[in-house]
Amino acid sequence: MTGFPLIIVFVLAIIVMIVMISKFKIHPFVSIMLISLVLGLIAGIPIVDKVLDDGTKVSGLASVIGAGFSGTFSSIGIVIILGALIGSILEETGAALKLADMVIKLVGEKNPVLAMELMGWVVSIPVFCDSGFVILNPIRKALVQRTKESSVAMTVGLASGLYIAHVFIPPTPGPIAAASTLGIGDNLLLVMGLGVVCSIFPLAAGFFFAKYIGKKVKADDEAADAETVKTYEELVAEYDHLPSGFSSLAPIIVPIILMSFSSIAAMAKMSGGFADLIAFLGTPIIALAVGTAFAAAQLAGAKKMDQFYDICNNTLKTVGPILFVTAAGGVLGKVISSSDMVNYISQHATILSAMGIFFPFLLSAILKSAQGSSTVALTTTAGIVAPLLPVLGFTTPVQITLVCMAIGAGAMTVSHANDSYFWVVTNFGAMSPDRGYKTQTMNTLVMGIAAILEIALLSMILH
Repeated sequence: MTGFPLIIVFVLAIIVMIVMISKFKIHPFVSIMLISLVLGLIAGIPIVDKVLDDGTKVSGLASVIGAGFSGTFSSIGIVIILGALIGSILEETGAALKLADMVIKLVGEKNPVLAMELMGWVVSIPVFCDSGFVILNPIRKALVQRTKESSVAMTVGLASGLYIAHVFIPPTPGPIAAASTLGIGDNLLLVMGLGVVCSIFPLAAGFFFAKYIGKKVKADDEAADAETVKTYEELVAEYDHLPSGFSSLAPIIVPIILMSFSSIAAMAKMSGGFADLIAFLGTPIIALAVGTAFAAAQLAGAKKMDQFYDICNNTLKTVGPILFVTAAGGVLGKVISSSDMVNYISQHATILSAMGIFFPFLLSAILKSAQGSSTVALTTTAGIVAPLLPVLGFTTPVQITLVCMAIGAGAMTVSHANDSYFWVVTNFGAMSPDRGYKTQTMNTLVMGIAAILEIALLSMILH
């Protein structure tokens, strides 16, 4: 099948995939793989490898599926595992709490909502937003008691910061997976840098919405008592003592520095043994491995190395589903690129080209709203968009990174009842579901719109 009917089939396939995941609760991995297989058959991809009369080799559907799966694993598997492992160790040693304390000292207790938002934004760079909210919630409750600030405002502020870093800034697995699928996995420093820049508008939107909605909605824990402060103190006491600021930052900062040096060496066109060493250390896999080594040293300093095996084991259990869903997204992208759909769209690209940066945003937002997972929305959308990048006119690393950011903006639009993070925020924020819709759902809509507007402006400036 070719032409416009194939486009219709593709749209229907995406709708069916969404229904399978959201309505019938079929695992995203199974849903995406099944849709990829059916779409490949309908698109006319040969069921076995063939050699045409002119000597051209055409891969069969099984080979296409295998290539899409293995290609994704080989490019991002280790990076995702190491990034998640760093986050797990930071949680276990109390370094995440130390990072939070550093943000409070920087911003001050007179700006508690901003402090919570920035705290969440920093902590969520290496730690999943769900885990980050659970970790930082005692601090939120303590600050509500100490500052008499609205509990809802503090909840929304914290949830905002955590979510923004979660969809924009590696080493969170979603952005890493999307970047690698889009072909910019070796430019993680650029992805991190633009992720920070693209956080500005949504951070501002989240802050002002938190201040606004805090006056409109009340949580069940508004009248917190002294026990809240005790809970915070007990949490800190569980770690005996928190790591130093340098020790807490090193697992995150050192990989960034290594990748920075590698990028500088490449731009300066350095050569020789030293340049090769810098390039080696600046490779995302190696840079994150060094960051993991610093995290392990932090674990040793906390005298918890006996827990390292369990931490690794639990991390792999957490990362496994993400890896498989990511690889399935790679399969879908490979099937799309192997069909005639890309050629047809290339010949009729006026509408898509006119949508520009909003196309990946809308596709990601639809997937996010329908099935709930930001990571699934990021990886699946990246797999769909990757073959279409030239059609959309995005060819340079900066342009493709902005596409990655647009996908991330869509992946937070919107969080509602089918999103686990929605329930974490509402339950720990002491709110009923209806108040969750007024706060978390509306906030993610506001932040998503603010983010894509900033990304659209940047796309007009950066090339």
